[in-house]
Amino acid sequence: MAGKMTRSELIHTLSYQSNLPMNEIHSFIDDLLEKIKKDVLAGKAIELRGFGTFELAWRKGRKKARNPKTGETVSVEDHGVVRFRPGRELKSEAWDRK
Repeated sequence: MAGKMTRSELIHTLSYQSNLPMNEIHSFIDDLLEKIKKDVLAGKAIELRGFGTFELAWRKGRKKARNPKTGETVSVEDHGVVRFRPGRELKSEAWDRK
């Protein structure tokens, strides 16, 4: 695996590749992520063709759940989770990766 890329590394790379100022790339990335977050939390699915779909899903709560860290039995209420489903192209390219 190649490790991970931080937001600042992504901004720096995109700025270098596009010859756009880093502050413009930073602003664009922040606005894009905020819009995705706001819409997903409002119940809209965000589909980026070829990449994937972000959506809000609901998990049913349980009376008897276990805290894996402490082993303590706890009650968990119904709650939302954000799901990402990879698009066909991303899934296909990941499958072929060695």
